[in-house]
Amino acid sequence: MTEQPARKDRPRGDPATEPLGARDASRPPLQIDFAKRRRLLESLGGNRASYCYQCGACVGDCPSARFYPEFNPREIMLTALLGDLDSLLAEDGIIWKCSNCYNCYERCPQDVRPVEVIVALKNLASRDGAAPESVRGTYEMIRRTGRSAPVLDSLNKRRERMGLPPLNAIDLEELDRLLEPAPKEEPSAGDAPTRNQE
Repeated sequence: MTEQPARKDRPRGDPATEPLGARDASRPPLQIDFAKRRRLLESLGGNRASYCYQCGACVGDCPSARFYPEFNPREIMLTALLGDLDSLLAEDGIIWKCSNCYNCYERCPQDVRPVEVIVALKNLASRDGAAPESVRGTYEMIRRTGRSAPVLDSLNKRRERMGLPPLNAIDLEELDRLLEPAPKEEPSAGDAPTRNQE
């Protein structure tokens, strides 16, 4: 068993030696960009994400964190809640490595739903034109054909051999209605904000 060095032997700045709330004076103070944070919370439709207390349960069973050492849902949540969205919303941002498996949704003791925050960040990035080329290509394919991959003749021949009908064209008019953004509702003058809207 390895012994921990005595407290006086540990380097300054070691979390185990610093009193709770102490911070290194050489680091600049944390800044919260409330406008960007508000943009994220509005896209989520509430304030649920603010209840994240950084326990790290979301990381424990995350397949993306296993395959990408730089991917950490807890850090994404903290960065988002500080309003530091620029790095997250970049075309090469870490959010695009999320597999949307919903394990973090299931594990979160606060019901913060980290995957929904990441999906909201992906949607904001897409609206800003910062989605990776592969995502934009898939989106365009869905808009044109209703499918995420082209239906090749070889696929329909294989389906025929298996006794399955060929894949028919998808009603794109209905798909267009689904993909159009919903009109933003303005609250009436008499509506008081709820706890989640504050």
